[in-house]
Amino acid sequence: RVAGRVGAGAQVSLVDAYGKGNGLFHVACPPQLNPHGIVAVEVEGDSMSPAYPPGTILFYSREALGVPTEAIGRVCVCEDASGRAWVKHIKPGLEEGTFSLISLNPHHDPQHGVRLQWAAPVKFSLPPEFVKIVG
Repeated sequence: RVAGRVGAGAQVSLVDAYGKGNGLFHVACPPQLNPHGIVAVEVEGDSMSPAYPPGTILFYSREALGVPTEAIGRVCVCEDASGRAWVKHIKPGLEEGTFSLISLNPHHDPQHGVRLQWAAPVKFSLPPEFVKIVG
């Protein structure tokens, strides 16, 4: 199931308003991934284009709150302290406990000094032209 949307320029609140097994829609889990513990979200906005244009489905997994070391320097799905969900390239911030969220699209400014609840590296992405909604 696609659990919700993440902002790539758009400001998207992280809300899981769907019952277990439900979501925005369902997509097949790519054969490269074990579906156990995998979450799928849809990109909204163009700040991560051209790599992740709007409508891209991102797959990630997350074990706990926090920002693991393997998330630093990678493109991640993350939630900031105010409950907004993002897909961004994560770098350490200037102040302890903060991060810089970097867009791939040069027309979007980076966000600095962001406090994150959690971050999870993107494991796989499915471009919009290959998204097939199932059952």
